[in-house]
Amino acid sequence: MNLHTRYVSDPRDNQLLAALTDAEWSRWRLDLEPVNLTTGMVLCESGSSPAYAYFPTTAIISLLNMTEDGASSEIAVVGNDGVVGIPLFMGGGTMPCQAVVQSPGEGYRLRAQIVKSEVERATPMLYVLLRYTQAMIAQVAQTAACNRYHSIDQQLCRRLLLGLDRLPSDGLAFTQELLARLLGVRRESVTAAALKLQQAGLIRYSRGHIDVLDRRRLEQRTCECYAMSKKEYNRLVPMPVAA
Repeated sequence: MNLHTRYVSDPRDNQLLAALTDAEWSRWRLDLEPVNLTTGMVLCESGSSPAYAYFPTTAIISLLNMTEDGASSEIAVVGNDGVVGIPLFMGGGTMPCQAVVQSPGEGYRLRAQIVKSEVERATPMLYVLLRYTQAMIAQVAQTAACNRYHSIDQQLCRRLLLGLDRLPSDGLAFTQELLARLLGVRRESVTAAALKLQQAGLIRYSRGHIDVLDRRRLEQRTCECYAMSKKEYNRLVPMPVAA
């Protein structure tokens, strides 16, 4: 994996790392490794034990549920709000899903053994990570309900908003094929949904790129799943904890 020689982002651009106490930060900062996360990079396969915990700062990671025939759908999104590698501090050992870089950018990683050592210390950061895990469970549950009961138009709006929350700009790198794979639907369905949003003046779509023109109306158009999962995250993971 290639490491940057120069980094724009700071480790504490990640909200969980920003929650480290001063004592924890003095330990973690020596072992955090900057990493360049490129599109399509697989951070961990389903059923394997993570070698690192990844803390994205400007990248977005998709957690994908894979089927035997190669189909996939996104069950959760991780950006500067979280961490990839929950089994390391939950004791499960292996990832139940595949973690793939969906939007490229920067991040930091911590070796698995160091994460496990922090768990054994039962430091304040452990409780932040556990609350984050509960928020992630809520996101997975909300995604399952959304995929079952809500329209593709609403699902697309929700997914665009999840991306916006984790990036500093209003532009998203998405092909229609990628969106279809993330939502677990046919590409034609995504094309029709994106066209509706563009005709309504909510987005501007060009090949491989989506600019959100009216976020407020996008929030009005999506289902309640987006607001509910965001509210749960804000309730469980108040930031920052550190001085």
